[in-house]
Amino acid sequence: MLINGYDEGPVVAGEELMALPGFWAACLMWMCESDDEHDVPLPELFGVDGADADAAAEVLMNEEAWLAFRIPFADDHTAVVIHANHPDDAGIEYFVTHADWGRHGYLATVDGHYAGPGLAWRELIHIAHTPDPAAPGVQNPHARLLLLLPTLGDQDTPAEAVDVVAEALLWARVPAGEARRLAGRMLDHPLFAAAQWVMPAPEKPIGSDEIFDGILVCGAHHSPRCGIRLGQGITREQNDKLARALGTWPA
Repeated sequence: MLINGYDEGPVVAGEELMALPGFWAACLMWMCESDDEHDVPLPELFGVDGADADAAAEVLMNEEAWLAFRIPFADDHTAVVIHANHPDDAGIEYFVTHADWGRHGYLATVDGHYAGPGLAWRELIHIAHTPDPAAPGVQNPHARLLLLLPTLGDQDTPAEAVDVVAEALLWARVPAGEARRLAGRMLDHPLFAAAQWVMPAPEKPIGSDEIFDGILVCGAHHSPRCGIRLGQGITREQNDKLARALGTWPA
């Protein structure tokens, strides 16, 4: 089993396929859509031709091999992006997993019944820049950022985020003349509105005498993290490890 606890489909490792010429266009072009019907994002904006983008999209949407991109970060946590290509309801699933957890911490889903956002800006940046070279998966900070960017929805995203995303796009060989403009579009993508993220008061989970704190919750009602801590059913020690791995605790 490639992903512990995930047996919903024919999941295969996708990291090597990130080298396909049209990969980033196929993966991110939908995030560049605007309300202007005449302003359609094209593969050429990503520095690739349509044939390469189509070939990469075909691989990403393969019903016989669901690509999984593993993003290992601190304390043996892994963020996972799976292109879950159900024949009648294809989508992308984002979650966090750990070998010691009984269930995954869900971040977001991009499909006909979308759920998100799943990450605050500071969590996204922290995960992107804390790779675990000992674990399998994507280690490059730019690639990690771009893979998880669709889960972002944060009203406190700083102005310099455009430059951070543009730098990642330049790494992905997006032409210099387009990188900053595309970055702005992606940060204002149409699926998840900017949400408020807050640190809730410490609480005692049902059946526990221990106080859990340090993990943000989301104010958007359609987020899997709306009023719910990311790690459910975990111990206090596991909670503290996750909070540190997300870069949110200690404050």
